Amino acid sequence: MSASRLEQLRAEVRARAENRPGVYRMRGPSGEVLYVGKSVKVRTRLLSYFRAQRGEKGAEIIGHAHGVEWDYEPSEFAALLQEFRHIKRWRPPFNVQHKRDNSFCFIKLTREPVPRLLVVGHVINDGAEYFGPLRGRQGATAAVRAVGDLLELRDCSSDTPMRLADQIELFRLKEDPRCMRGQVGRCLSPCAGGCTRTEYMARVNQARDFLNGVTDQPLALLRERMSMASRRLQFEYAAELRDRAETLERVQAELLEIGQFVERLSFVYTVPGHDGEDRAYVIRRGSVRAESAAPRTPHERLALEATVGEVFERPEPAMIGLRAHEAQEVLLVARWFRLNPGELERTVPVVTFPARGPALGAVEAPSPSGRGLG
Repeated sequence: MSASRLEQLRAEVRARAENRPGVYRMRGPSGEVLYVGKSVKVRTRLLSYFRAQRGEKGAEIIGHAHGVEWDYEPSEFAALLQEFRHIKRWRPPFNVQHKRDNSFCFIKLTREPVPRLLVVGHVINDGAEYFGPLRGRQGATAAVRAVGDLLELRDCSSDTPMRLADQIELFRLKEDPRCMRGQVGRCLSPCAGGCTRTEYMARVNQARDFLNGVTDQPLALLRERMSMASRRLQFEYAAELRDRAETLERVQAELLEIGQFVERLSFVYTVPGHDGEDRAYVIRRGSVRAESAAPRTPHERLALEATVGEVFERPEPAMIGLRAHEAQEVLLVARWFRLNPGELERTVPVVTFPARGPALGAVEAPSPSGRGLG
């Protein structure tokens, strides 16, 4: 960027920006969003870019910028949410935050005619089911491999042709399984007519129930094999199966803990704002479902309670995993309360009365404990 352009941007920030919470955007020559950031003091933060030294990220960002714009928000929490939404909307090239968190992984149950279990580093809105987030890809991968072997689910690539037994074909030829697991009887071989769709989906449902903590069927199968190996004096194999069982137990326990943690992130959170612009956020399972100005009159409180009722009366699937479209926001909200535990004192839990539906309760808000999500 030329020195004159840089000075022009700096003069604009000095003249117009205020030290208030907000979100700012750096735009390129064609108006494209290059970077989105937030700060509790927008003016100070923007001016720091012009002092950045060569080689620093701030200098690189401002060096590519042809325009700077900003919007004020009532609080740091509001700015955090708005920054997240802007990054999801524009996918700026200089933003790496919120795109992927490499410290977490997820177990993914694909949405395919013949589903698979995978370990992935992030979620996308593809209709699949995601379980997690989990810390440690190695343990998650071992758990997926164990569940897949026990329930004989396929682990081949997505483009592998499937030939289920209930598919009607004229002059069908007998086919051999396409992988070694199928040839040794460790896969149902849906690629070679080894099972019907109903039979395969029954195993998929068992895997889903295990990840949701509804059943321990895979563990029961593993323990049965372990007992049989011991009776046959196959002690090394029995020890290997014991290690697999411990891995499955650990992953299932971690998923249950995360599910319980997310359920506790359900409340109304009132945040004081700049110049009295207080806001109330209706949060369900760690996801912000509604927001409005904080109520100041009985009428406004009734309106908020009606909103709470609408949010919490909506049926949601019984699951401990995170849905793709909300996972990143849940991680963001969980991290906020982990780093600012005092903010939990501003929350009011939602109490459900059978005759009236959800309402704002007056009991003490639960405090997330354990490892949590961030």
